[in-house]
Amino acid sequence: MALGGGTFTAQNKVLPGSYINFVSAARATASMSDRGTAALPFVMDWGPEDQVITLTQERFQKESLPLLGYSYTHPQMQALREVFRNAQTLLCYRLNREAQKAVNTYAEAKYGGSRGNALTVVIQRNVDNADAFDVITLLEQSEVDRQTVAAMAELQDNDFVTFRREAELAETAGVPLENGTDGTGRTGENYQRFLARIEEHSFHALGCNCAEKEIVDLFVAFTKRMRDEVGVKFQTVVYRAENADYEGIISLENKLLHVDESLFGEFSLVYWVTGAAAACAVNRSNTNKAYDGEYMVDTAYTQQALQDCLKKGRFVLHKVGDQVRVLDDINSFVSFSEEKSEDFASNQTIRVLDQIGNDIAALFGNKYLGKVPNDESGRVSLWADIVKHHRQLLTLRAIENFEAGDITLAQGETRKSVVVTNRVTPVNAMTQLYMTTMIQ
Repeated sequence: MALGGGTFTAQNKVLPGSYINFVSAARATASMSDRGTAALPFVMDWGPEDQVITLTQERFQKESLPLLGYSYTHPQMQALREVFRNAQTLLCYRLNREAQKAVNTYAEAKYGGSRGNALTVVIQRNVDNADAFDVITLLEQSEVDRQTVAAMAELQDNDFVTFRREAELAETAGVPLENGTDGTGRTGENYQRFLARIEEHSFHALGCNCAEKEIVDLFVAFTKRMRDEVGVKFQTVVYRAENADYEGIISLENKLLHVDESLFGEFSLVYWVTGAAAACAVNRSNTNKAYDGEYMVDTAYTQQALQDCLKKGRFVLHKVGDQVRVLDDINSFVSFSEEKSEDFASNQTIRVLDQIGNDIAALFGNKYLGKVPNDESGRVSLWADIVKHHRQLLTLRAIENFEAGDITLAQGETRKSVVVTNRVTPVNAMTQLYMTTMIQ
């Protein structure tokens, strides 16, 4: 992350960095970074605390058991599967704090949490060597580790337990680990810790998996600060935010039916929407995207109710035949003005602008900041790289009517600063058809 970044009113910044404004025009070797990274906290009964785990789809499928305590297909992994319906990468954080580890005479669980209570250590004589023992670790009676040793000191810790080497080997049919607890979960302090940790990472969509107003407001404030003051461009999906009115916030309307509090709450469609927002390409829209997850979504909305949702800046799914689909890919911004028009309510527009902001900031930080002289030649080089980047957007049909002259550069008010004027016209997907049929 660059030292400085965000928006500007005057050229008075102190920290080096990229300060980028986006406004509506008055109405009368640059590379395109990939999308697909989502960030979410989860209440879990297994896993490391206060640590961000980077999961790809492949790693989630192969390593969910040791990392998260459950196999990929287990009901406890449903929320993560919802994210990975669309996302390529998940920055996963265990929200729980002060979880206690399960223990027995021979071992201690690797992580705190009640999942450790499902572990059992079995010790039996080795059939081929009477002086050796087979030490078996079971998770819900399924073997996850087996070692043959003559003494406890020879045991190697595995993905699930740390062995207590001061113990003495003795045959046992099975000694369960006990007294593992989950600690605290959805608290304001824990969510604050998550946001502090995730600030160090890059992602495209952040998810708030909580319905409490105080927590939702915390995520809204965090998003505004990161976008406007730090200059990190992403969108955050929250459940029914009140008066968010901001292009960086996607306010999900739909609740879930048949809620099972041990697995998911009424807000849990946030997982799927966060993955969809993160993965949607810069030249695509989620409008009319079919929901392909495992939840039962409440779509009992009249036409008038759907219209009201759109006017209030609510992201809503509705029933189309037998399918559940996204009505319109919008965010919560509704206070349109001459400076910021209704274009800013379109998530496709925001994805284009965020792509430009993130890519050009990375380009400037990696290639130009502190390295290239701020003379005519240096500014021409920066201009050429931005033009090249925008031509990629043009090829992708993410913007239109772009010409090299739409970008101008000049020296700023100090010898160290450079001012860029950047005119772009984002493309949006078709959403409405008006047709007149003439009868001859």
